[in-house]
Amino acid sequence: MAKVFTIPVPPDLSRKKRDRTDDSRYVDGQKMLVKAISYLAKADRVTNREAIELLSEHVRTRFRMTDSPLN
Repeated sequence: MAKVFTIPVPPDLSRKKRDRTDDSRYVDGQKMLVKAISYLAKADRVTNREAIELLSEHVRTRFRMTDSPLN
């Protein structure tokens, strides 16, 4: 059995954090996903349940909570 060695590396505090900037394509992507979810829900909620769950999971995990497609 092999042993795994980890060498701790201290964080580089001199590195500046990158500021987040607004990207209209990012918010447009959110809007498109929300429209797709609402379309699928209006068409047939029961049949499209798996697709709605997939898109919903993508929106919840891939986008920042501070971004809102409803603005």
